[in-house]
Amino acid sequence: MVDETQLAESKSIHRRTGKTFYYATRLLPERVREATYVLYAFFRVADEVVDNPEGMSPSEQRERLMEIQRAALGGAPTDDPVLSAFSELREAYDIPDEEIEVFIDAMIADTDTDRYETYEELESYMRGSASAVGVMMTMIMDIDEEETAIPHATRLGEAFQLTNFLRDVREDIVELDRIYLPRETLRAYDADAEDIENLEFTDEIGDAIRHELRRAERLYREGVAGIKYLPRDCQLPVLTAAVLYAEHHRLIREQGYDTVSERPSLSTFRKLSLVVRTRWHWMRHGDPETVFAKVSAVPMAETRMGASRPEDPLPMH
Repeated sequence: MVDETQLAESKSIHRRTGKTFYYATRLLPERVREATYVLYAFFRVADEVVDNPEGMSPSEQRERLMEIQRAALGGAPTDDPVLSAFSELREAYDIPDEEIEVFIDAMIADTDTDRYETYEELESYMRGSASAVGVMMTMIMDIDEEETAIPHATRLGEAFQLTNFLRDVREDIVELDRIYLPRETLRAYDADAEDIENLEFTDEIGDAIRHELRRAERLYREGVAGIKYLPRDCQLPVLTAAVLYAEHHRLIREQGYDTVSERPSLSTFRKLSLVVRTRWHWMRHGDPETVFAKVSAVPMAETRMGASRPEDPLPMH
């Protein structure tokens, strides 16, 4: 079982690096909350290899990621408390090796990929960087309707990830030289990637960001529709996480879709206010979609799983 030292280290990483998600995690029942600290810490340990390489070459980064994968899968000894804890967690909850492998593959992609031609390419990357996270979270909640819930969980994971990309346009180019806005979207709106590289916001870039924001909001609607399949004591925390992440959309719109000049950030007061409002509406209505519609920054519209890919038609020139 995960010991106190491993848990303390995992919780510290989560609190320090995942402030928005940390608010929602604290609402989870203890049986899930502690496992979530370990999961999140594992994701961050791998993510830090590519985001803060500390002088490692791309080949050294890839080798370190493979070491992390071997340790996580129990194939190699490790003295890292987070990796040890995650390996125990993987066995306890029977998390498939495939989910760890696809996650590490996405981290490896970050060592040599900094631009994406199409949304399909970006979506393939998010299968590991976001959807796998949603799958693993679903598994530690020990749900009854796994096959029904997981497609929604992967959509919600993608929504969170896409929100992060849209919020962090400036940060990603300044710190990592990455642009996660697909080139096809930029071209469709006559936006120039060089302007992003030069930190120069244009109306055309704003149009491209607005397009991807709407795509993310469709993903939120599909993801939130599946919260009802989670255990009752996990529904409010996951719903709260969705409300908090989606609130960045309100900030992005308030900035005129300009996340090139400034990265929007939720204040502590705003987070706490949203947590309280979400809980109040939950006590009154008890339905995830109803509460999300009343509190979140995402306009609700009818959508259904299994429909065509959630995206606006790109404009024709």
